[in-house]
Amino acid sequence: MKSLFATVAIAAATLTTPVFATSGDYVLDPSHSQIVFTYDHLGYSTTYSMFSGFEGEISFDQEDPAASSVSVSFPVQTMLTGWEARFDHFMGSDFFDAAADEMVTFTSTAIEVTGEDTALITGDLTLNGVTQAVVLDAKLNQAGMHPMAEKPWLGFDATTTLLRSDFEVGSFAPFVSDEVEVLISIEAMQAE
Repeated sequence: MKSLFATVAIAAATLTTPVFATSGDYVLDPSHSQIVFTYDHLGYSTTYSMFSGFEGEISFDQEDPAASSVSVSFPVQTMLTGWEARFDHFMGSDFFDAAADEMVTFTSTAIEVTGEDTALITGDLTLNGVTQAVVLDAKLNQAGMHPMAEKPWLGFDATTTLLRSDFEVGSFAPFVSDEVEVLISIEAMQAE
């Protein structure tokens, strides 16, 4: 669930971009970066939660997008569930048993450019003390000069599917789905 959720999406910055994108280092815009995850609850509903306001870095290579990289990290306790009792349950012993400083991290290890504005980003996701390789299906939404910030900006969306049990948070499966769908949308600004 935490899987980077992402944090991981950030890696999307490595996609092929129009000529007005600038190679270099970018940092995530925490006010416009979210990771939403969903799971099936007993077949009755799809439950949504998210992470927002996290930070990360992208090293973007316009000439060779596959040489780009991304890294993200955030505290698991920044999870937003919309219901305090659910948050408390997720942070308890049935799931994360999370300390206040427990981090979710994602670091890209490979990027395969699949189209003009798409890529598969492979990386190491560490969640609940377990590290697994995950693949993000990423799309560059836009690259260019931000009209208000007046600096180079990138925007990406990415998706992946995780198994909770891979990260030792699989309680109540299969009644609560082991599969978690992850949707990531981020913006990144050229670093100072």
